[in-house]
Amino acid sequence: MSVTTSAWLVLALPLLGAIVIGLGYRVWPGRTPGIIGTLAIFSAFVFAVITLVNLQDRPEDARQVASTLYDYANTFGVDANFTILVDPLSVYMMLVVTGISTMIHLYSVSYLWEDKGYNRFFGYLNFFVFSMLMLVLAGNFLFLIVGWAFVGAASYLLISFWYRRTTATKAGIKAFVINVVGDVGLTLGVYFIFRHTATLDYLATFQTVDEVFTKNSGDLVAGCCLLLVGAFAKSAQIPLHTWLPDAMEGPTPVSALIHAATMVTAGVYLIARMWPLFERAPHAANVGAIIGCLTLFVAATIALSQTDLKRVIAYSTMSQIGYMIMAVSAGAYVAGMFHLMTHAFFKALLFMAAGSIIGAMAGIQDLNRMSGFRKAMPFTLGCFIIGGLALSGVPPFSGFFSKDEILAYVGSRGSWFVVLYVVGYIGAFLTAVYTFRMIFRAFWGSPCPEAKELEGGHLHHADGPPINPATGEEEDTDVGFPGPGHFIAERSLPMKVAMGVLAFGATFAGLLQIPYVDHVIETFLAPTFADSTLFETVKPSDALTNFGLVLGTVIGLSGIALAYLLWVRRPELPAKIRARIGPLYELSFHKWWFDEAIDFLVVRPAAAIGRFAQRTFERVVVDGLFVNAPTGLVRVGSAAVRSVQSGALRAYAALLILGLAGVALYFLIVAN
Repeated sequence: MSVTTSAWLVLALPLLGAIVIGLGYRVWPGRTPGIIGTLAIFSAFVFAVITLVNLQDRPEDARQVASTLYDYANTFGVDANFTILVDPLSVYMMLVVTGISTMIHLYSVSYLWEDKGYNRFFGYLNFFVFSMLMLVLAGNFLFLIVGWAFVGAASYLLISFWYRRTTATKAGIKAFVINVVGDVGLTLGVYFIFRHTATLDYLATFQTVDEVFTKNSGDLVAGCCLLLVGAFAKSAQIPLHTWLPDAMEGPTPVSALIHAATMVTAGVYLIARMWPLFERAPHAANVGAIIGCLTLFVAATIALSQTDLKRVIAYSTMSQIGYMIMAVSAGAYVAGMFHLMTHAFFKALLFMAAGSIIGAMAGIQDLNRMSGFRKAMPFTLGCFIIGGLALSGVPPFSGFFSKDEILAYVGSRGSWFVVLYVVGYIGAFLTAVYTFRMIFRAFWGSPCPEAKELEGGHLHHADGPPINPATGEEEDTDVGFPGPGHFIAERSLPMKVAMGVLAFGATFAGLLQIPYVDHVIETFLAPTFADSTLFETVKPSDALTNFGLVLGTVIGLSGIALAYLLWVRRPELPAKIRARIGPLYELSFHKWWFDEAIDFLVVRPAAAIGRFAQRTFERVVVDGLFVNAPTGLVRVGSAAVRSVQSGALRAYAALLILGLAGVALYFLIVAN
C-alpha cells in the first residue's frame, strides 16, 4: 500500500463512519453507533501508523508527497484540486488527531450511553474528526478552506448538541460566528497570497514566494496577518477567544475533543505549515508571538478565580495554546508541535476525569459544591493528579519537557523575546497554582453529600427533573441530557481504558524529546522544516537549557505547594487575599471584561444597525421606494386605464379624434 493510499483511507474512514451512523441512526440498536464510530476512528489511526511506516521508508528528501483525487475546477489557468499533502508534519497531526480521538470515542461509548441523542452524537463526532483530518491533510488552500469551514460547522453541531438548552444554543452560535470571522480572515489572507503567486498549491506557493515577494512585502505581511486572524479564531487567542469557555456547554467528550486533538490546535498547525510565508514576513510572525504570550498570561489569571470545573480546564487550554502559538511564531516549530502532542494527552485526560466527577455530582460543575472525593473516586483522582502534574510542568511528566523546550527556544531569540520568556514562566507558575487549586478543592476537605453517597456505594441522583446548572432552567430530557446513570470512571471499563491510555501518554510522551538524550520528534519533523533558516539558527545554549530545566521544576513545585497551602492547610487565606486585592480579583473573575467589551463594541452596535435596517431602512426605503411606490404607481395607472374603459363608443371616438389632433398638431408646430 502506497503512502498516499493509506493517507486517503485515514481521511475517508471517519467520513464513512459518519455516513453509516447517520443513515441508520434511527434503527441502530444499543451501543452500535458508538462501536461503529469508535472502530472507524481506530481504523483511521491504524492507517495513520501505516502511513508513518511507509513515509519513514522513503529517503529523507522524498518525504513530501502530494496526491490528487479529483480535479475540481480549472479556471483562468489555476487548478483547484482535491489534493492531499503527505509529509512528516501532516502525518504527525494525523497520528495525534486519530489517536486521541479514538480514546475519546471509547470514553463516550459509556459516558453518553443513556443520552437520548446517543446515535446522533457519534455521527457528529465522526464528522468532526473527518473535518480536522481534511484540514491537516490539505495540499492546497482550497482544501484547507473547506476543511477549516467544516471544522467550524461540526463544532457548532457538537457544542449545541443539547439544543433545547438556551445556554448551549447560544454557545454554539457564538462559536460559529467567531469562527466565521476567522474563516473570512483566512480566505482574505489566501487571496493576498494567491494574487501574487497565481497558484493555490502549497508547494508551488512556497517555491515561488521568494520570487514574488520581498521580505516584509506589504501584501505578504497583510496576507500573513489575515492568516493569523483565522488561526486566532480557531485556537481561541485574544481577542477571538470568548467562544471557548462557553463551548463547555457541550458534552464533556466534546470538550475533550475540541481542546485536545482537533479544533484549537488548527491555528498552531496553520502557522507551522505556512512557515515559508511567515519567515519572509517576520513582522506578522512577531504579532503571532506577542498575541500568544498575552493569551497564555491572561487565560492563566482568569483560571485562578473560576469556579466552574470545566471552564477552569478550558482556560488552561487557551493558555497552553498560547504557548504553542508563541513557539511556532518565534520559529520554534518542533517545540510547538511537541507541546501540541503532549498537551493532547494530558488535556483529554483532565477533561475525562472532570466528566467522571461531574457524573458523580449529577451534572453539577460548580467547584464550590465539590469536596472530599479523594476516597470515593481514587482512579479519577489518580488521573487528575497525572494530568495536573503534566500540565504544571513537573518532571518527569510530558508537559515538563515540551513547555520548557518552548521557553528555552523563545529565550534564545534574545532582544525583546526575553519579555516573552519571562512572561512564559510567570504563566507556568500560575498554571500550577490554578490546576492544583481545582484538584485540592474537588478531592480534599470534608466529603460533600455526593461524595459520602458514593463512599457508601450509592451514586447520587438529583431530586426531580434535571436542572441546567448555568441557568437553573428545567432540562428537556427528550433531546438529551446525561441520564440517571451518570457514568463515572470507577464503574465503567471503557472509560477506565481510555483514561488509562491517556494517563500513560501524559506521563511518558515527553520522553520522545529529552534534552541531550532523545530527539525523536525533531528528527521526524526535520524534513518539513529543512529549508527554514530559523529551524537551523534558533537553538538554545546548554546553559539556557539547563537553567530552564531547573527553573521549570522549581516553578511547577512552588505553584503546587502554594495551592496546597491555600486550599488544604490554610483554606481561610483565599478569602482574605481576595479582600486585599479586590480590583485584581474582580478583573480575573470577570475575565478581564472581554465579553462586556465585545458586547459594547461589537454586539450592541451590530444589533442597533440591525434594528435600524429592520425598522427604518426596510420600511421606509425598501418597502416605501421599491415596493410600495411602484405598487402605488401601478394602482394609479390601473385606475386611470379603467376609467377610460367605459364601453361607450362615443368616448372611444372622442379619444381617437383627440389622438389624431395631437399628431397633426405635432407635425404642424414641432416638425416644421
